[in-house]
Amino acid sequence: MAGGATGLWGEWQRHGAQGMSGAQALAAELDRIAREGGIASPVTTGRGLSARLRYLNTRPGREVLAAHGISTRLLRSWERGARPSAPKLDAIDRAYQERRRDNVLRSGALKRLLDNDGRGRRIEIYPVDQTAVDEKYRRPDLSERSVQARYVWDDMVDAWGAGDLDTLDEIWDDIITDLDSDYAAYAYVGSIGIGA
Repeated sequence: MAGGATGLWGEWQRHGAQGMSGAQALAAELDRIAREGGIASPVTTGRGLSARLRYLNTRPGREVLAAHGISTRLLRSWERGARPSAPKLDAIDRAYQERRRDNVLRSGALKRLLDNDGRGRRIEIYPVDQTAVDEKYRRPDLSERSVQARYVWDDMVDAWGAGDLDTLDEIWDDIITDLDSDYAAYAYVGSIGIGA
């Protein structure tokens, strides 16, 4: 989106403002929402490990485990009481997160949650962090903003699932145009929160 709102953010980023593009913020928030409904117990606990291995005990789940270096032989040794190493626990957790993300996308659950029967969801927008910016370069008018987003969720979730930051950037540009003349100041943000 070279000529869009991100291009307008421009020069004051070089003065030390800390933030990310709206597309990156959308992707991070969708990642958080997708993880939030999953297994709460850490993989380092017996309960968390067992729950993840049960979740992954399907053909597609075992394929994801194998892609992360977890063989059938290792799974059998753990069933007999061996304890996975820390790197293998991390690999199991990554496999679980990957499979859960695929399932959330495939089922349409995330789209339904965010579309909220056509009412959409409120997005809280937190501006870039300007604490490292010299006073003379700071934008004094940046504050938290909020916008109700409707009819963007299907495309947003599809773009997120495909890792398509260009489309997420276009969607973010559409969302922030509701901020009227202020919109270019929110092309980059500190973070966002989606009320889901």
